[in-house]
Amino acid sequence: RFLPTDSSKPCIVAGIIFENVPGLDADSDGDVVFHAICNAITSLSGVPILGGIAKDLCGKDGITDSEVYLAKALETLGSQTIVHVALSLEGKRPHFEKRIREMKEQVARVLNIEIKAVGLTATSGDGLTDFGCGDGLQCFCILTTLEDQ
Repeated sequence: RFLPTDSSKPCIVAGIIFENVPGLDADSDGDVVFHAICNAITSLSGVPILGGIAKDLCGKDGITDSEVYLAKALETLGSQTIVHVALSLEGKRPHFEKRIREMKEQVARVLNIEIKAVGLTATSGDGLTDFGCGDGLQCFCILTTLEDQ
């Protein structure tokens, strides 16, 4: 969920600040794209990132940057290498369309993959869910990995 409109916390999605939209109600920066990727990595590695490692980094060290959490998640992949990521964002606001390329570049940089290996779609949700009504954002992620030989 978004914080109140008068909040000074920025809205960060895929490591990019979106102006004129409040930040998300989270202990961290609330980056739903990086969090979705962390959760997908947890499903592969079995190592809890957001409920474990990130919680400790935030609580003990005051680190709220989701890119740091994602870097830690990548360390848990062992002999697996990410070769493709598919991301699906839903939210009435902010408007993502003009910044899709920029978000894909950020994801590619952080995951150390080519931009063509990043699929990112965004929908307003047309008011059909709380996200589509403008109350917050959600992101789903599917990773494709290869086992290193």
